[in-house]
Amino acid sequence: MLEIPADKLWITIYTDDDEAFDIWHNVVGVPAERIIRMEENFWEIGSGPCGPCSEIHVDLGEDRGCGKPDCAVGCDCDRYLEIWNLVFTQYNQNDDGTYTPLKNKNIDTGAGLERLASVLQNKKSNFETDLIFPIIEYAAAVANKKFGTDSRTDISLKVIADHARSLSVMISDGVLPSNEGRGYVLRRILRRAVRHGRLIGINTLFLADAVDIVIKIFEGIYPEMAEKRDYIKKVVEMEETRFMQTLQQGTEILNEEIASLRENGEKVLNGASAFKLYDTFGFPWELTAEILEENSMTMDKDGFDKAMLEQKERARCARADKECLPVVYNTTAFEAEKLLVNEEAKDGKVVLLYEQQNPQPVQTVADGECVAVILDVTPFHAEGGGQLGDTGRLVAPSGVVEVTNTKKLPNGSTILIGQVTEGVINSGEQVITEVNSQRRNDIARNHTATHLLHAALKEVLGSHVNQAGSYVGPDRLRFDFSHFSQVTEEELKRVESIVNERILDSLDVDITETEISKAKAMGAMALFGEKYGDVVRVVSVPGFSMELCGGVHVKNTALIGMFKIISESSSGAGVRRIEAVTGHGALAFVNETETLVRNIAQSLKCRTSDILGRIESLQTELKTSEQKANELADRIASSQLDEIDSKVKDFKGIKALVQSVAVDDIDALRSLGDKMRDKVGGVVVLANVASEDKINILAMATKDATKAGIHCGNIVKEVAKITGGNGGGRPDMAQAGGKDVTKLQEALDAAWNIIAGQVK
Repeated sequence: MLEIPADKLWITIYTDDDEAFDIWHNVVGVPAERIIRMEENFWEIGSGPCGPCSEIHVDLGEDRGCGKPDCAVGCDCDRYLEIWNLVFTQYNQNDDGTYTPLKNKNIDTGAGLERLASVLQNKKSNFETDLIFPIIEYAAAVANKKFGTDSRTDISLKVIADHARSLSVMISDGVLPSNEGRGYVLRRILRRAVRHGRLIGINTLFLADAVDIVIKIFEGIYPEMAEKRDYIKKVVEMEETRFMQTLQQGTEILNEEIASLRENGEKVLNGASAFKLYDTFGFPWELTAEILEENSMTMDKDGFDKAMLEQKERARCARADKECLPVVYNTTAFEAEKLLVNEEAKDGKVVLLYEQQNPQPVQTVADGECVAVILDVTPFHAEGGGQLGDTGRLVAPSGVVEVTNTKKLPNGSTILIGQVTEGVINSGEQVITEVNSQRRNDIARNHTATHLLHAALKEVLGSHVNQAGSYVGPDRLRFDFSHFSQVTEEELKRVESIVNERILDSLDVDITETEISKAKAMGAMALFGEKYGDVVRVVSVPGFSMELCGGVHVKNTALIGMFKIISESSSGAGVRRIEAVTGHGALAFVNETETLVRNIAQSLKCRTSDILGRIESLQTELKTSEQKANELADRIASSQLDEIDSKVKDFKGIKALVQSVAVDDIDALRSLGDKMRDKVGGVVVLANVASEDKINILAMATKDATKAGIHCGNIVKEVAKITGGNGGGRPDMAQAGGKDVTKLQEALDAAWNIIAGQVK
């Protein structure tokens, strides 16, 4: 029992909700004078479930009020505090603004825990309850401030307390700071708390100790927080330390920008300056916008976004350059010969760790940072020969690395490129290796298929065909080759058929290592752009294809599943390009295409072979029908326009027309309404029956009519109510929907009186 005095409680209900009034008054026993009807007590958020609501308010006393004689429930002051809400979800708001009763009605109810606590503990706000005030007291003590003496200080103390509580719970639940998803939300609230600490004079680390206060408040309900105390504090301390460095430098620069804006009488920080703070100093743009807002200024977000796009383009170019001139990582601390590549390995030891663009090894890389890792044993396969490198994850004891690529260093070492997305990774620790196996298998299918395609092209087009570039990814393969003309449809069919025959033959793929001289003597082809050592890897499909290749392949051609060419084009003078899919990609492509064709045929009610002819026939029929329909609609509209003169009425100089019309749809109704309004020169109310239970209602008025008091939105609202509908709109134009066709004439008759009552 909350034991709130009954004479302090006030109830609000929707204006015409007599059922709620009866329950509160006759069943619960609330005096009628403390049940207030309010039009805003109707909960809706656009189209979807909605309905009237009822709220419970507590009178906190005159000393909490505004002092105005008319202060009552609904006043903007703090005297009457809402502590409970009940939403009677009984309607569905349709797209046209009308309401339909729900088949399954319900009551959505809930109370504010912190608001209840503030009432029971007789506190002025949620922040002063024992659910959060101990954190405020801690932050105030660190800042050597006192809560309640300065409004700006109080705001910062509240932000710190609220955010300290939130971040403690999030970290306890397994969330770590990062640049995306939940981790990004955590990072933002932690950084915002740190910044507000700086605003009240806290220039040292303080959030980790705030965690102790949070845990003391919540450990009875969430005992796991106490169990993870050291872990939560460590995460907070690391993130706070990193951000304090960013904040100090970024804030100084932003303050200089703000001072410059004030000096020049400006209030908008240009996007380029905001982006420089973000890109160069790591200062979050949301924080820039927030600080500017506190100084009654704004940020040019469009300019910021433009600068961001330009930077992404530069980054793409930079990545291309880095692929040509990669970072030369210092690997002298470990002998490459001791490193192993084992596709079956499940874990490995971090022997060398780098910040991605730093060639010198480091001990630790934290989340959000790009990283390069060398393991003593790795199952990851490096990129090469047009094939993408493996991706996956490294799971360290205190962090996670998302591996986005795998490369081969000049000394033969395999290096994993990626980003620390959670926690940290340390040199020397054992990590679990998780290769994206489905992606690798799809790459293998496409890579072996590329070899088969190369051989098939030579067979069909001639021995002059040579590889001129390739892409082998999980989604598709792309093969560039030398050829003097476009490959014909017939030739493409032959090439595709040959490759699929080799797949159906279930040929084992033979992979061996041998001296390069012996490999060439065997007839193995070298792949475009590859450099080979003395010992090479030969990949062969016996009796059909043999190439030098260091990539990943299937063990048997049958594992490719299916090969399907999806395009053939030119990629340069004397070079053609084929793109194709295999396995999952090929099956998806064929299934999607066949489903599309089948659905089209079913819709057209014809055989798949007759689709084109049927479409041409329907296009001709449609064109003829549209022409006839337009002609008929024009005649109908003209006839209705000709008949309106005798039906127009005059109200104090404002001409009006109320009429039921015959049109096809709401667009036609609006078009006719425009013409009738212009002809009448005042206000028109039109309605048409769209179906057995749907009426379209439209009102339009000239400027002179609206100046005289006409409000179309109010007209259609009242008219629609009579037919069981609802709607509204602007003074000069509005539309609504009705449901009861039998009451249409009654509604139109009422429209005359509504118009008469509006005219001044």
